[in-house]
Amino acid sequence: MADLKRLPVGMDDFKEIRKSEFYYIDKTKLIEQVLENWSKVNLFTRPRRFGKTLNMSMLKAFFEIGIDTTLFDDLYISKNQALCEEYMGKYPVVLLSLKSVEGLTFEEARASLCELIAGEVRRFKFLEKSDRLDDDEKNAYHDLIFIQNLKETILGTKLKFSLKKISELLYKHYGQKAIILIDEYDVPLDKAFQHGYYREMVALIRAMFGRALKTNEALAFAVLTGCLRVSKESIFTGLNNFKILSITDSRFDEQFGFTDKEVQKLLADYHLEARFSETKEWYDGYRFGNVDVYCPWDVINHIDRIKDDPNARPEAYW
Repeated sequence: MADLKRLPVGMDDFKEIRKSEFYYIDKTKLIEQVLENWSKVNLFTRPRRFGKTLNMSMLKAFFEIGIDTTLFDDLYISKNQALCEEYMGKYPVVLLSLKSVEGLTFEEARASLCELIAGEVRRFKFLEKSDRLDDDEKNAYHDLIFIQNLKETILGTKLKFSLKKISELLYKHYGQKAIILIDEYDVPLDKAFQHGYYREMVALIRAMFGRALKTNEALAFAVLTGCLRVSKESIFTGLNNFKILSITDSRFDEQFGFTDKEVQKLLADYHLEARFSETKEWYDGYRFGNVDVYCPWDVINHIDRIKDDPNARPEAYW
């Protein structure tokens, strides 16, 4: 067992998994499918613990300018040389995971969203010295870095335009449209519903998404993930070419969660082929599109346990 790769228990960062040589089940076909099934805005709705965040970090790692291309060596997407030459490392990418945007009040949740925006914007510090931005644009960038410190009278407006503004500044600097990735978009809405400020949060999220994802000339395309599709409040009203890819859609049905074949190979790689039937019985409880799917969180935890303790029995890891 000494030569086996470590299992990525609780890890959801593609770069970390690949750099540190953890076991990775190849989901890079998602890149090819996103490009072949083109839509300006793509929303994937999947249950929690099904690899949404890992896939989003994988998309960022593939498309972002300056990426380490060796991260994709020997993976599915590397075989499509024409696609890699055209798209790999060619875009500015903005990635926000909204899973931590919460609070007991709207003001607390908005503050955490501001901090999230500022943290992502700080990755682009080179914009402060860009010779392609004028002074007004550099001041706008500075406002985004310190957005949580702005006066209440302008904070709301700046926050609503924040995603659109950073994409515009990146477009101006690079001469290349930006990709926007928003992971767990619905978490702030769920938290807001629990704590009684749902209407305020819906209005804010609608305004942010509307400006960033509708008629934004600096946007190449966007991918969003979440557990739910919030339709009643029309958060996505007016989006052109907006594609919703739910668990019933056969497109992308193998790119979230593990398939039978992937679980069989994973078990075989750890010399645990005999444990397949129990793994299937316990963790193969989902169907996406035309494919039976296992929960990755459960499977990874189960195999991590039984590889060290042959007498261990399956259990629920949620």
